Amino acid sequence: MLPPMAVLLGLFVLLLLIRTPVAFAFGMSSLAVLVLFAKAPLIIIPTRMIASVDSFVLLAVPLFILAGSLMETGGIALRLIGLARVFVGHVKGALGMIVVVSEMFFSGISGSTVADVSAMSSMLIPSMRRAGYKPEYSVAIVSAASAMGILIPPCILMVILGAMIGVSVAQLFFAGFLPALVLAALLMLLLYWQAKRYDLPAGGRASVREMGEAILKALIPLGMPAIIFGGILGGVFSPTEAAGIAVAYAFVVGMFVYRELTLAKAFHFCIETGVITGVVLILVQTASSYSYLMAIERVPLLVSNWILSVSDNPLFFLLVSNLIFVVIGNILEGLPAMIIFIPILLPIAEALKVDLIHWGILVIAALGIGMFIPPAGVGLIVGCAVAKVPMGLVARPLVPFMVMLLIGLAILTLVPWFSTVVPSMMR
Repeated sequence: MLPPMAVLLGLFVLLLLIRTPVAFAFGMSSLAVLVLFAKAPLIIIPTRMIASVDSFVLLAVPLFILAGSLMETGGIALRLIGLARVFVGHVKGALGMIVVVSEMFFSGISGSTVADVSAMSSMLIPSMRRAGYKPEYSVAIVSAASAMGILIPPCILMVILGAMIGVSVAQLFFAGFLPALVLAALLMLLLYWQAKRYDLPAGGRASVREMGEAILKALIPLGMPAIIFGGILGGVFSPTEAAGIAVAYAFVVGMFVYRELTLAKAFHFCIETGVITGVVLILVQTASSYSYLMAIERVPLLVSNWILSVSDNPLFFLLVSNLIFVVIGNILEGLPAMIIFIPILLPIAEALKVDLIHWGILVIAALGIGMFIPPAGVGLIVGCAVAKVPMGLVARPLVPFMVMLLIGLAILTLVPWFSTVVPSMMR
């Protein structure tokens, strides 16, 4: 008779291969093991599902999703792109750099990587095509920028990760800024080198008046992150309350200031947010039951013993962790990958006295990279679908960007200061 662990893993992989939704693959494989081996009563599944989402912190997830949707339609995103254009529009390869800078602005408000890549693709790729950029190269740039942007708070994965490892979500938010700047700088260096090599066009330098107008137009959109992070840093409200304020701010600006948002659109976004939140939370719930059974079968202990038998050096653990989350984040997407492997790797991180803030930032960065590696990366799939470009064409121009992001991940791994300095200043 097969051992329970073999059934749990084997059935899960089989269900994925026949294209069963990931949440149902988690739930069905967990239920099968309980029925076949009676390791625990069946009530454990609904009990674990309810307990896994019984958290005030997780309320921030639908609120940040809704805030991002309201921003994209309410005219806020376009004004942020205009601000990025006056900053770097005169540099060689300007459009690529505008994508990177715009992503840093936009990601800091949307909270969702998939929203980032879809918004950036729809708004910037047509302009890049008109400027002579090949469609596949444009998608590669947007994908790389979105992979970097996952570190810019607010980030939905950071909200869930903070709850899982017992770290302040606010500290994770503030820890992401410097690492994101490191990755952005590497991407912009690559873009500048490619622009010089291939003689890509640069735009005209913005006049003082144009810069002033762009900054004035962006003041209201930039007011949202200023209020959110200023309030969190000042202890005025929690990240969850900040998400609620972000929704109210985006609604008021889109409806009454820019007047590009209607009640019908806002209602549609509320329905859409409910659907997306349902997908996210059912993943959290079923994956929680799955990880519970893995714990019963002592998988965390077996993995811990294997890693420690090879080396008890914290750096080795971080490198193995990076590899796991890049690969699994590509296959399973960020959220289920995190829910499965964080409970397995967390005891090792604690035993080796790894700084959990530093580790958490590396996990998020690795998942962001994994989401854009072909052929399964969900972020890359979205970008290709919006731009109507086959993934096979995007893979080649994407390679240099992925290499730079992996180099950046290595730098962040070797230099914890980038991840820990801002949270330490908060303390």
